[in-house]
Amino acid sequence: MDDRTLETLGLADAPRDAPLLYPGAWPSDSGLLDGDRLLPLDRLVYDDRVPVLAVGSNACPGQLRRKMRAFGIVSPIPLVKARVTGLDVGVSAHVSRMGYVSASPFHAPGHVRELFLTWLDDEQLAVIDASEGVPLPDGNFGRAWLPSSDVRIDLADGTALPGAFVYVNRHGVLRDGTGAPRNHPGQRAVITELLLGSARLRELFGGTPEEFCARARADARLCARGTRLLAQENLVTVSGLEAYVTTEPARAQQTGSPGTGSSLLPPSM
Repeated sequence: MDDRTLETLGLADAPRDAPLLYPGAWPSDSGLLDGDRLLPLDRLVYDDRVPVLAVGSNACPGQLRRKMRAFGIVSPIPLVKARVTGLDVGVSAHVSRMGYVSASPFHAPGHVRELFLTWLDDEQLAVIDASEGVPLPDGNFGRAWLPSSDVRIDLADGTALPGAFVYVNRHGVLRDGTGAPRNHPGQRAVITELLLGSARLRELFGGTPEEFCARARADARLCARGTRLLAQENLVTVSGLEAYVTTEPARAQQTGSPGTGSSLLPPSM
């Protein structure tokens, strides 16, 4: 038996197929997603690819495999575990058509946590951008370049990256009782809390996480109503990363180009 298959490693399930599994299972360590297998890496830095931090299901090999297969892309994806300082994972202030309430990063100066860095080629980046709604004027996420001066990313081999991209929710993130961004507690927990706290959400999505997921997946307009309701009920705050969202090409942000400035500077507002 091949002990490197996603099925054997418990990494095969995709939250797009089972929303309450969101964000899905993450690997225990860095690896190369190659089809149905997660293989050892021979290096942690890929200068010919674009570094993108994953804060939700984009760190789940099963989800990545599903997204890529939908577009016929079979090229491998390196997933590298990183120590990230200055960032934490919150709850997106929108209801996804996939049936879940996704994760979104927020600025947390001095906070340290482990996340996965995906090194994407141009085709792979286009797929992930599309899945996050980046090309759409009303898409849920924008792609942000985070310079090392504000968010530090350290790899196990001692490399400190000059920066990386991350997807920032354009609707903001959900807040806690103090008004600050709240952490994502897992899909079942966040949906249960939202439904218990809002009679209007229960009217739209039912009284259980299972009903919520089923109704959201069946009705894009209902998801949009739910997203508006989160803001109307004063559950939303900013992530602190809005100023970093850019429309510049990924390569220009990494390397700098005439008119865009150094890659170590935040993108223009």
